[in-house]
Amino acid sequence: MKITLCSTLLLSALAASQFVAFEASAAAQQLTVWEDIKKSDGIKGAISDFEKQYQVKVNVLEMPFAQQLEKLRLDGPAGIGPDVLVIPNDQLGGAVVQGLLAPLTLDKSILTGFTPSSVDAFQMNGTQYGLPKAVETLVLIYNKDLVKTPFKTLDEWFNFSRQQHKQNKIGLLAKFDELYYSWGAISPMGGYIFGKDSNGKLNPLDIGLNTPGAVSAVTTLKKFYSEQLFPSGIIGENGLNAIDSLFTEKKAAAVINGPWAFQPYEAAGVNYGVAPLPLLENGKPMSAFLGVKGYVVSTWSKDKTLANKFITFINQPKYVKTRYEVTKEIPPLLAVMNDPVIKNDERASAVAEQSKFAVAMPGIPEMGEVWGPANAALQLIMTGKQSPKDALDSAVKQIKMQIEAMQASNQ
Repeated sequence: MKITLCSTLLLSALAASQFVAFEASAAAQQLTVWEDIKKSDGIKGAISDFEKQYQVKVNVLEMPFAQQLEKLRLDGPAGIGPDVLVIPNDQLGGAVVQGLLAPLTLDKSILTGFTPSSVDAFQMNGTQYGLPKAVETLVLIYNKDLVKTPFKTLDEWFNFSRQQHKQNKIGLLAKFDELYYSWGAISPMGGYIFGKDSNGKLNPLDIGLNTPGAVSAVTTLKKFYSEQLFPSGIIGENGLNAIDSLFTEKKAAAVINGPWAFQPYEAAGVNYGVAPLPLLENGKPMSAFLGVKGYVVSTWSKDKTLANKFITFINQPKYVKTRYEVTKEIPPLLAVMNDPVIKNDERASAVAEQSKFAVAMPGIPEMGEVWGPANAALQLIMTGKQSPKDALDSAVKQIKMQIEAMQASNQ
């Protein structure tokens, strides 16, 4: 009787342990992925193949990519968050500092398949935290009924705008009184936001927005304002709305704007073309800030290895090409950027080409202290209230003060 009872208990315990092991195994073989709104159709085929190859279940939930980190802060610790999510690169610094993301383990051969700037956008202190999914950057958008072929240089656009102004018409419009738009000239002409220390890390107290090159760049852009080639409303908070209105009303020949403007311009019936930004007086292409969406892994993921494999798997060229065809988001994967599907699309190829000259915004939290003083200085310059050198010198001092105060409060 005792033997039977012991055997029964032993078998029950064994069965229970096997059930628990099965449950743990089943739980480990699932991934939860947060994808951007209306973008999951682009990865359906890749997910299906991944599930078959790795014998796993992938659960996909859509939500706005810019809000995913905020939700992760609550859902991650509660055990109901994702394994993989999508974030913009300018949120990376804060996310890493707060411990929300796990580093990725990727072969160098995978990273070299992407544009260097898009890869750098998801690096922090030499560690890779994400694989780039899509890029967007400023481009030149022109009205084909007013300009048959876009000019190659900014100086040519300036001269064209002067001719147009004499006829009470508008040539090129841009929001050069904001750092986001003026950066295209500042960077190639020798300005920078943060320098790097001896270890290659960004030094937030080395600010190069007032270098001789930066002053020269801003002086060049100021000519559009000083010669009144921009209408008076093209400055300040409502400047971009004024630019959009003038272009959709077919009063402006060209604008510097991003891919987000394509649909509204098309809806307005503008016969427009898209080209990379023009060359500067030093012969270099205008740069731009590169906006990058990327796939990252939650620090609370219960299977980071599988999550890592998922990100690598769905970013193979054949899946990325399908994703582009479905979502129209420009991937920074070189094999797809050079594919006819993008090469033969004027809009997509212009964004892809410009992204090669674009740079990601610095991902460190101190970047948040740059925008206010820099934009204020640019508005003073463009309105003629202060000289470029004086305004930029003051902006750099203000930025340093704000960053030092920020760092002190975090100690």
